[in-house]
Amino acid sequence: MKETRKATAPFRFYTRLQLTELTGRRASNLQQLADGLREISGASIYHHTHRFLQQHQFLSPEPPNDFAYWTAGELGEEALAERLYSLDIMRFDSIRALREAIIATIEGYVKANPMASLKFAAEGREFHFLKSISFIMPTRHEAADLREFADILSRITVDSIYYHVFESRLRLEKGRNDFSKWFEDCLGERELSALVERLDPYTQTLEDLRRNLLRGIERSL
Repeated sequence: MKETRKATAPFRFYTRLQLTELTGRRASNLQQLADGLREISGASIYHHTHRFLQQHQFLSPEPPNDFAYWTAGELGEEALAERLYSLDIMRFDSIRALREAIIATIEGYVKANPMASLKFAAEGREFHFLKSISFIMPTRHEAADLREFADILSRITVDSIYYHVFESRLRLEKGRNDFSKWFEDCLGERELSALVERLDPYTQTLEDLRRNLLRGIERSL
């Protein structure tokens, strides 16, 4: 059995509470949607691309983003919606980059399909920009080695897993999820870190993600 290596610094587990807030901004057509995307806060971009994951944590994601959903449902632009759905959030390491990609997708589509800009949503069916406000709090859980980490991970709340995998990487622009970073930087577990980086959290539930993380740790141990 592999000797359990002590980390150069312990891993502190955090958790989060999330509130949704109206921004007061709305869009009736694609140009207004693109303009809104330029001006709203990153917290709004994050909300509309991660809302499903936050609200339906135990269902199999393939998460819809709200921009694609509204574009198809209210404007009937299925082709554009498909392009927005197809944006791979995993390849973005900042909200800024994700924002630019969404805007470029919409404006590129409008340029190629000018008539699409003339479509307006029915009254009362406009796109309302919301934003997510997160409150991050430390838990009492701290791991000094990989075995302790696995034990805590097996019973920590999914809100904690969500924070360390999604918010830390994209919203806080750390580039990597907190687990991968700690495995490599504090334990020297480069293979485990790379394995966790390859897991796509957007295509599995948080409970499935927990199981896959634990499976990878057990193999490393």
